[in-house]
Amino acid sequence: MTTLYIRYPAKASIDGVALGAPSGAPSAAPLCRYALVGDGGALLQQGATVLGSLTDLIGAARRVVLLLAASDVTLLRVKIPPLSSARLKLALPGLVEEQILGDPFDCVLVAGPAVGADPMRTVAVVQRAWLEVLVKALLAQGARSIRALPAQLCLPQEPGAVTAAIGADEAGLELTLRQSQHEGFGLVLGPSSAQALQMLRALAHDAPVTLYVAPDELARYQVVLGELGLDGVTLLTDDWSHWIAASKTAAPDLIAALGASANQARDWRRWRWPLRLALLALLVNLAGINLEWMQLKRDSAAVRLAMLQTFKAVYPKETVILDPEAQMRKNISIARLASGQLASDEFTTISAAFGEAMAGTSGSPVVATLEYRERALLAKFKPADVAALAQRKEQVAAALAARQLSLIEIAPGTWQIRSAALGASS
Repeated sequence: MTTLYIRYPAKASIDGVALGAPSGAPSAAPLCRYALVGDGGALLQQGATVLGSLTDLIGAARRVVLLLAASDVTLLRVKIPPLSSARLKLALPGLVEEQILGDPFDCVLVAGPAVGADPMRTVAVVQRAWLEVLVKALLAQGARSIRALPAQLCLPQEPGAVTAAIGADEAGLELTLRQSQHEGFGLVLGPSSAQALQMLRALAHDAPVTLYVAPDELARYQVVLGELGLDGVTLLTDDWSHWIAASKTAAPDLIAALGASANQARDWRRWRWPLRLALLALLVNLAGINLEWMQLKRDSAAVRLAMLQTFKAVYPKETVILDPEAQMRKNISIARLASGQLASDEFTTISAAFGEAMAGTSGSPVVATLEYRERALLAKFKPADVAALAQRKEQVAAALAARQLSLIEIAPGTWQIRSAALGASS
């Protein structure tokens, strides 16, 4: 994945100061310097072109870092009380109202990170309409993640020194200064390089200055410096390496004040086919589940019909048939009783077998109560005999198992005896 860095020119240097197109594409078509950087930090591509020509690079990049011109972003040092992020966002317009011209609600206000216990923090101010149009233009071109940083904080910072950069465009020269870790500003000047150097020397006062200029302008600026006799100015070649290195730790990010929609825009076109396949898989699974349910429903209806037909064939005089299985079991029990046979789950059968099993043990505990419920016999013993039950339970259970009965201790001193054929289902 790659990161695309874009240095957008100052608003004051654009003819008409408008971006006018409905899609967000700049109508004045200013040239933007850009650099495409790989994850390893290698510079893959660089140049200068209009923003509308960067659609392919913007859409393919994992992140777009927009360096706003220093003259378009005002950095204020404001004393901020300890507030939560939500409360600070609400309080910022009132805190900076006296330091800016115009309505603070027409601006994007973002506070930089706190440094230790120092109450002074940097607040970046930029015109909201200007930033929103730039962000919308990037989103329309397929940007997925955007950062917007003040260009003056993306210059290298040297303690006790001033770092500056001079860039040329159609309207003249753009001067960017960084005075400290949290301070910096920018100016749009005329085309005179001598005037720009004099202005820079005056703004820097007596501090040493490191000035970055374009490679093809380095020799000319050295000549102008010599002619003006300005001391303490070191000229270096301007390239993307120092802008990229400083931007990685630069703050604040102005996109944070525009909401999550601007900070992270998902490219749904990349997910088009995966979403379609997921939806197709869901439909296939739902269809399979419904088909299986319909088949099971048909099988259940067929089984019930077969049971009903069998019941009617055996008991043709029965007119009300609600539950063929239960009614068949009931009729069989009645028939067995009529013939003198006892069912395996009858009270008489279970209690007799239980009595025989208990009689076969030595020193049998005393049964307090016997209760027949739900085709099972509940035997409750006296509390004094509960300790002795553990020694005889296995012996009684084995005797009952020989008679096709099961024994379960459902509570201390309470046994449940029922037919082994019904034990699993119960």
